[in-house]
Amino acid sequence: MKVAAVPPLLEVVDLTLTFGGVKALQGVGFTVEADSITSVIGPNGAGKTSVFNTISGFYRPAAGSVRFDGQSLEGMAPPKRAALGLARSFQNIALFRGMTVLDNIKLGRHCHLKTGPLQALFYTPAARREEQMLRCEIEERIIDFLEIDHIRNAPVSALSYGLQKRVELARALAMKPRLLLLDEPVAGMNREETEDMARFILEVRREWGVTVLMVEHDMGMVMDLSDHVVVLNFGQVIANGTPAQVQANPEVIKAYLGSGNIEALRTRFQQAAQAGRRASAGIAA
Repeated sequence: MKVAAVPPLLEVVDLTLTFGGVKALQGVGFTVEADSITSVIGPNGAGKTSVFNTISGFYRPAAGSVRFDGQSLEGMAPPKRAALGLARSFQNIALFRGMTVLDNIKLGRHCHLKTGPLQALFYTPAARREEQMLRCEIEERIIDFLEIDHIRNAPVSALSYGLQKRVELARALAMKPRLLLLDEPVAGMNREETEDMARFILEVRREWGVTVLMVEHDMGMVMDLSDHVVVLNFGQVIANGTPAQVQANPEVIKAYLGSGNIEALRTRFQQAAQAGRRASAGIAA
């Protein structure tokens, strides 16, 4: 008996995005398989964040489509996409700096709350029960998982950059995602913070069953964590495959280095991947 193929969780089909006369994306297409980590890489200005903004509904494409679990997202506002299970972090931290860590995280569940505005305003028994259940889940699962119990009542403005990135991940997890979009999750972090974030991303996939789509410039992390890599340049997909396939692709090397020493960049890619594997071995130990 023939087993039917499992469809991808996310399908991006021929996306074209324009700003005036500038084409930010030109026929971009790729898939994200369920229970995988897929990375989108490319030089600065390649269109990576534009892809994320289109998938999450902040940009409306001029052509093409996005399908999530077989359902078209055309015309669907960002809050509805979030309710389906699409959650994301941002390249520039987008937290409420005057609020506590716990309150920032709780905001992530807003798209799933059943309490209406009037119930929340008058803090009815139903509203109290729902908030207590939410707080219990966040404190017992998300805060414990991300090891931020010691800062849960601290204002976000008092935290280091690395901890703020961790709180943003916590808020995304509070949205109960099926697909987690991470826009440069380790940008600006030191080595220790990067290793912690890499560990959390692996455990989110392994223990929580969440599929991850990630934009990242840290090639060691990308090559070590990813099951699949999509490479953009000038708004177009120039390569698509496993980390090993992408590292060996001449078009990828040319996009990163231009007319320079191709062998030198290939060596750098390989060294970055080896460094990532050593870091992961240290985490596992």
